[in-house]
Amino acid sequence: MNQSFFKQESFETRISCPLCHNELIMNWQRDNIPYFGEIMYISANCQCSFRFADTMILSSKEPVRYEMSVETLEDLNARVIRSTSGTIRIPEMGIIVEPGTVSESYITNIEGVLQRVQSVLVTASKWVQEDEEKFSRSQELLCMLEKVIEGKGKITVIIEDPLGNSAIISKKATSTRLSKEEAEELNTGMIVFDVDKAELAHDISDNVQPLEGD
Repeated sequence: MNQSFFKQESFETRISCPLCHNELIMNWQRDNIPYFGEIMYISANCQCSFRFADTMILSSKEPVRYEMSVETLEDLNARVIRSTSGTIRIPEMGIIVEPGTVSESYITNIEGVLQRVQSVLVTASKWVQEDEEKFSRSQELLCMLEKVIEGKGKITVIIEDPLGNSAIISKKATSTRLSKEEAEELNTGMIVFDVDKAELAHDISDNVQPLEGD
């Protein structure tokens, strides 16, 4: 495969499924996001239950960190592109969402990201009901999230991506280039497409931390 394939609106490629090793068809669909540029949606579903989805930005990107202060209801509408190599942080809450072997990409807004975190916290709170300290902390975080979603609280949303395929699209968002050392410390997710090597490389790291709280 080479870069000329990306000029097509849609196409398929075939690789070996990382779980069952049978042939796996990957679907590639090109699209354009206003103010951001050309992207490629990538998805695959195997009969063995393996699934993969990602969003690739079709331009050369450096390792990047996007940061945005969320204070108003309007801020919640800021568009978020989170690829499988994107790490999301909410420092005020001690929350980190890291990519792993089962992570998926998505395009949403800040509110959508917070609702995803909220859903995980609701589930986690059920697991720790017998631990008074942990349960109290989960309820505290849920209350904080609810206030932010209602436009009555303030947090910072950070997205870091060693492959440059994630972003926060807003005039309020700031972006900075990650150093080589900072990029190397981040997980990259499940599958990385290397145009220079013309192959798909599989990263099956077990260091998956979908959500942590202090």
